[in-house]
Amino acid sequence: MTSKAQAKLDAKASALEAARVMAAKGGWPEGATCSFRAGRKTFWAWAVATFFGSGLGKPGPGTWGSVAATLIWTATALFLHPSPQSLLGLTLAGIALSITLGVPAATIVARESCRKDPGFVVIDEVAGVWITLLGAIYHPDWKHILLALLLFRVFDITKPFPVRQLEKLPEGSGIVFDDVAAGLYAWAVLLLLNRWI
Repeated sequence: MTSKAQAKLDAKASALEAARVMAAKGGWPEGATCSFRAGRKTFWAWAVATFFGSGLGKPGPGTWGSVAATLIWTATALFLHPSPQSLLGLTLAGIALSITLGVPAATIVARESCRKDPGFVVIDEVAGVWITLLGAIYHPDWKHILLALLLFRVFDITKPFPVRQLEKLPEGSGIVFDDVAAGLYAWAVLLLLNRWI
């Protein structure tokens, strides 16, 4: 075995050991870690985590993911004309699905990409913006929808207390639940603003 190949194996073993130590402590370091399945991608996890590729948009993959989720909600609300109760049910189902699938998908993709919180994982933005859009159920017009999207992005970017602290949750939970909290903040503000718009 050449010294270059041996050095590569040693580096992989060292990175794997570092990842095991961090996992034992309940979290991942800020920088890249070792991929548990180097060179392989779990298709369903990448499809869900990137929201079918919308998170690969640049710049600002979080904005791309939020816009994609908003467009799906808008198309459902404006073209299918569901009753407010049906729209509420569909939105809640979408939120539940995005969180339930999003946490394990985000965990897998973070491990496979060797990153703690990859920017291209946007299923968290999907859940967050759909939570915000609960405030537009009875007003599914362009003003409320655009305001919901803008409010969510503001809270997602600024991360007021305790949103940022939720990032410290382990793996996919930390990736997803900070945006869920940002969505709840934005939803509450949208409900207040509904009185004036």
